[in-house]
Order: sequence, then structure tokens, then C-alpha cells
Amino acid sequence: MDSNSNTVVVTGFGPFRQHLVNSSWEAVKEMSKLGLGENIDLHIMQLPVAYRKAKELVCKIWGTLQPLLTVHIGLASSSKAIIILEQCGKNKGYKEMDVCGFCPEDGCCLLDGPERIESTINMKTLWKNISVEGIDVAFSRDAGRYICDYTYYTSLYYGNGRAAFIHVPPLSKLLTADFLGRALQIIILEMLKQCGEKTE
Repeated sequence: MDSNSNTVVVTGFGPFRQHLVNSSWEAVKEMSKLGLGENIDLHIMQLPVAYRKAKELVCKIWGTLQPLLTVHIGLASSSKAIIILEQCGKNKGYKEMDVCGFCPEDGCCLLDGPERIESTINMKTLWKNISVEGIDVAFSRDAGRYICDYTYYTSLYYGNGRAAFIHVPPLSKLLTADFLGRALQIIILEMLKQCGEKTE
């Protein structure tokens, strides 16, 4: 599958549990106002916290837009003031019900899929090179076995690894949507540098 070399899709999630306002989607909306430069055709999309619908929309992203990169942003509700760069998505272990009360059969994303898929973006390199004033950035290999991980794995599978996942903290007086949006812009631009190096 050829990618549209200047298309980038960034997704956030809708409300779930006690999070009536999901910081991931608020941050994505703010980031879209800033853009990723005039050469990037940026698309943003809100995904529901629902396994089947999120998978369907991710498949549509890769099937219709065929982006250079898709970056999924999720809320890490346990995270205080930290942004987490996720390296890989896992296929199994999904036992928590989504907002529709649904849980995947056998706790599995794709029955014949590999156990784990790594992003082509080197998150450890990104983590070492990135500096976002006012917030710590961390590296992780476990996106949490809920809709975030499930969506990431699906996207890595259909996008041949050309996906990334970033966990953001809940909104607060200091961590506003505007602040998180600017942080996402810095991080995604750094990811695009890696994509550029791979295509040169």
C-alpha cells in the first residue's frame, strides 16, 4: 500500500467512564489549530472508546487516506504530569468492557495477528531527543490492554507499522488543552523527521 507522503492523521478519543471531557481529543483539536507545517495535509478524527467502532474507523483511515503516518492520542487517567510515548501494540489480553459493554472475543484484536507489532517510529530515540518545557516525557512498551492498545495494534497492523501512540494526562489548571496541543505538535514534528529520514 503506497502512502500519501504528505497526509498525517491524528486521532483522539471521546468520553468514557468519569472522563466526560477526554484530554486526548481536546489536545488534538488544539494541535490542529497550530498545524504541522504547510507541507502536511493534516486530518483529525475522534474515535469512540469502543473496540469495534474504533477498529472500523482505523481501517477506514488506512484504506481511504493511506497516510504517511497516523498518530493516536489517548488519555492515561493514572498519569499525573507526564506524556508517554508507546513503542508497540499488543494483540491479546483485552478483558475490559468498552463504553458499549463489549469485550473482544478471546480478548484478542486479530485472531491470526502477531503477538506484538512495533512502530516504525523509534520512540526511544524520540524520547531521548525530545524536550517539552513544563512536562516530563516517558518511553513505554505497554499501552495498557484497553481501547488505546487495541486501536494502536490495529493501526500498526493495517498501516505496516506507520502508526504511533502518545498517552497524555488529564486536563488540569497547568496542563490545559492548549498546552498539550503545543506539546503534541513538537512531538509529532519530531516523528515526521524520522519518517523523512526513512524515505530519503
